[in-house]
Amino acid sequence: MKKIIAGLFVFVAVLSTKANAQQKDIVDVAAGSPAHTTLVAAVKAAGLVETLKGKGPFTVFAPTNDAFGKLPAGTVETLLKPENKAALTGILTYHVVAGKLDAKAVGAAIKAGGGKAELTTVAGGKLTASVENGKVKITDAKGNSAYVTAADLNASNGVIHVIDSVLLPK
Repeated sequence: MKKIIAGLFVFVAVLSTKANAQQKDIVDVAAGSPAHTTLVAAVKAAGLVETLKGKGPFTVFAPTNDAFGKLPAGTVETLLKPENKAALTGILTYHVVAGKLDAKAVGAAIKAGGGKAELTTVAGGKLTASVENGKVKITDAKGNSAYVTAADLNASNGVIHVIDSVLLPK
């Protein structure tokens, strides 16, 4: 009987560990990606960790390190300074949409919109989603575009879509 109880305890512990691993939030998922170290550093500098660990749900268009590297030299370093926290927060929250919009939902919105879907960010700005050459394209308020390179990275409080450029509000 002791072996059965001990075995059951181990089984429950393993299940609990797996369940916890699947319950990573937006910040945990991003922090686990070597391609998003700049984004994670920016989220920390902007004081958005607790917000993005919150209940959500959120849809995050997450620029890679290479995407941040496309910005003019010195831009990231400047934005990470404490005196630029408001500007950094504005840029980061421009990459977040309230609600969980997986790839299927984004595709349906684009189709329903006749080829374009307008998404309102938590910063209050607008992004336009469309499809170009079979890829989802996200266009910012300045007319710059980013392409989704990986979709549906699910988190306990939303979903992340990896993008290849940084989106900028007006």
